[in-house]
Amino acid sequence: MPRQILRIIDANCNRISEGLRFLEDIARFLLDDAALSQKLKTMRHNLVTSLSQFGTSLISQRNAKTDVGAGRVIKHSQDISTLVTANARRVEEALRVVEELSKLPELSAILHSKDFEKARFNLYTLQREMVSRLTRRRKTEQIKGLYVVIDTLIIRPNDAVEAARKAIKGGAKIIQLRHKHHRRVELLEVAKKLSQLCRKSGALFIVNDYLDIALVSEADGIHIGQDDMPLNAVRRELPVDYIIGLTTSTVAQARKAEKEGADYVAVSSIFPSLTKPDAKVVGIERLKQVSEAVSVPVVAIGGINMQNIREVMTAGADAVAVISAVLSQKDIEAETRRLVKEIGKQAKSR
Repeated sequence: MPRQILRIIDANCNRISEGLRFLEDIARFLLDDAALSQKLKTMRHNLVTSLSQFGTSLISQRNAKTDVGAGRVIKHSQDISTLVTANARRVEEALRVVEELSKLPELSAILHSKDFEKARFNLYTLQREMVSRLTRRRKTEQIKGLYVVIDTLIIRPNDAVEAARKAIKGGAKIIQLRHKHHRRVELLEVAKKLSQLCRKSGALFIVNDYLDIALVSEADGIHIGQDDMPLNAVRRELPVDYIIGLTTSTVAQARKAEKEGADYVAVSSIFPSLTKPDAKVVGIERLKQVSEAVSVPVVAIGGINMQNIREVMTAGADAVAVISAVLSQKDIEAETRRLVKEIGKQAKSR
């Protein structure tokens, strides 16, 4: 067999093994996903075993000193999703090279091209799942700071986008659309505009309650309550990269939500609320208990304003959700900025 062919196979074998090991470690240690890690590990072992049939003949053809490709530096944006994509593509390209070479008469008896084709297509799916999970993880890490709920009981649907724009300009990092008493077609139009605004601004966009609106508007996630569609059912209907928040009022509910896959929990109602006068007030102590009981981000909601936001942050909230404290103000941007500044002060003092 020509030694040049063996060199090509050896180089691509190394690319496959190294790239899959990187993906496997990301799945195992960063995503903490045993099933995904095992799939990648099994793929790596199977491919390496198949290519090991050449024995030492591959290693004997290595010549790193005279390799014209040695020393090349390829620069990638250093974020995890980009690295995952780069390594997956590296493996996919290597698989395609070996797949094509295995069709040569002198190799077809040793290697089976269909095995490498199958592995390549399986990796396409695993790559998409990993990037989606990493995106969801990044979104979850953004659940902090000021969370503004655009409630169309407080502000007219026609004014919702402009209110959100002012809130984002003031420093809000999360926008939720709550739209209980208007037509769904009207809600969808507002949701689409808010989704575009948040995407351009780097803020998260969350839809309250409505799974279909969240999907069609391409939101970042959905927020549900205890009486809505069960969390595990919502998760089955959503793409992997969507986040789910769940309103809770007890420690038991918060723990259950985290166990079932909630990306964050909201604790309500911390204080008496103007927008939900009938909501049960659970108080600061309950917020503190939930913050200590779960590892996912905790959002405090209900009657929070400039006068009590310090107390809320001190109790352990990662984010503070407000409605009338921002939307009922004459200058939404300025009031948002004041709240964001106070949150920043308390976050630094922890």
